[in-house]
Amino acid sequence: MKDERIVDPNLQDEDNELSLRPQKLSEYIGQKEAKEMLDVYIKAAKKRDESLDHTLLYGPPGLGKTTLAQIIANELGVNIKIVSGPAIERSGDLAAILSTLEEGDVLFIDEIHRLPRFVEEVLYSAMEDYVIDILVGKDSQARSIRVDIPPFTLVGATTRFGDLSAPLRDRFGVVLRLDYYSVEDLKNIASRTARVHKTPMSDEAVLELAKRSRGTPRIVNRLFRRVRDFADVKNDGNITLDITKEALQKLGIDDDGLDYTDYKYLRALVETFKGGPVGVEALSATMSEEVSTLEDVYEPYLLQEGYIKRSNRGRMATEKAYKKLNVNFYKGIFE
Repeated sequence: MKDERIVDPNLQDEDNELSLRPQKLSEYIGQKEAKEMLDVYIKAAKKRDESLDHTLLYGPPGLGKTTLAQIIANELGVNIKIVSGPAIERSGDLAAILSTLEEGDVLFIDEIHRLPRFVEEVLYSAMEDYVIDILVGKDSQARSIRVDIPPFTLVGATTRFGDLSAPLRDRFGVVLRLDYYSVEDLKNIASRTARVHKTPMSDEAVLELAKRSRGTPRIVNRLFRRVRDFADVKNDGNITLDITKEALQKLGIDDDGLDYTDYKYLRALVETFKGGPVGVEALSATMSEEVSTLEDVYEPYLLQEGYIKRSNRGRMATEKAYKKLNVNFYKGIFE
């Protein structure tokens, strides 16, 4: 296994994105219920001088799962190791990572639903009994060696909760869903980002950016950087409402945060498939996009905002989608 698969966030202070990440629960904006529950669980674990129960964070991408994992480690006062599920290709890879943990450490596995099933089996005993079974030798000479590891906290993150195997899900003591952020929370995040970058930004511009960020902190920070580029070139670095609108228009972000791919999705559903129902595989082929990209990145927001509906017959466009495209709405037999 390559060394770069394991990341120690303490060595990445030069990372610009990391500088935007809050370090404590009190600094973390949004996700009120998840924060309150984590605060209780962390304080209880510290009071008993125990490791925090294994924790699963799930929800759409860009909502702060990695940030929360780092905050958990900070609040517990322990080290964190970060690895991506697809990077763990062999059970030996996972055993090597687990063997480097110290007592109480946090192991964060992003995209944990993409762990190979045979790797999961190594994880089961590590999570429950803090031991790992390593197979050495081949064929008739093969034997299993059991190695003790110190108590640790596994924090898993996934955008596809349903893809996790039941045995793995059941081993998490804490399961938290992260939801899309309110405009007010996104305003606070955008304002904080502007302060971190020492960039003047009007209240009107902050609101406009928040409204067009699809309820997602990662997107509000990404759009902020692009708007700042326009402000630096055209307005001496001052982000005004006009500059924000101009930048977002050039980026193809409409007033509701929908972009080119969202419109492509809605047009395919409404114009090509007459509003549905249609399977996601057919939409994927029509749009030349991966099924997983549609399901993980685009559909959750379109569902949340009421542009589409999902049923066992497939995806269907709502009246709101027709209005967005300025197409007359026809109430079909499936409505």
